[in-house]
Amino acid sequence: MLNKKNTKPETLCRQRKVRRSYFSAVLALTLCAALTCPALAADTDPLSIVNNLSDFIFSCIKAIGVIVLGWGIVQLGMSIQSHDASQRTQGILCVFGGLLIAFSKEILTAIGVV
Repeated sequence: MLNKKNTKPETLCRQRKVRRSYFSAVLALTLCAALTCPALAADTDPLSIVNNLSDFIFSCIKAIGVIVLGWGIVQLGMSIQSHDASQRTQGILCVFGGLLIAFSKEILTAIGVV
């Protein structure tokens, strides 16, 4: 007879699984080692980061204030056209509210809070 190996299919399947998991782990570790990038910390003051974040937040608030101001102007114009007193009051309040929101940083700076 021919010289055949007496190996069971279960052991072959187990060997393949072990080999695949080993090579997968080696490949993952190699990729982790190859694709790392160093973290470069800046030598700047941490307060500059907080100030930049504060400026960004106030610019977002200013944009919202300008949108509210524009809507108030539209509402005021529509109330003048339709002669509606309650809508005119809402339009005026919306315009002043938009102005307060848009210039909130300048107002807080003038008061001395920021």
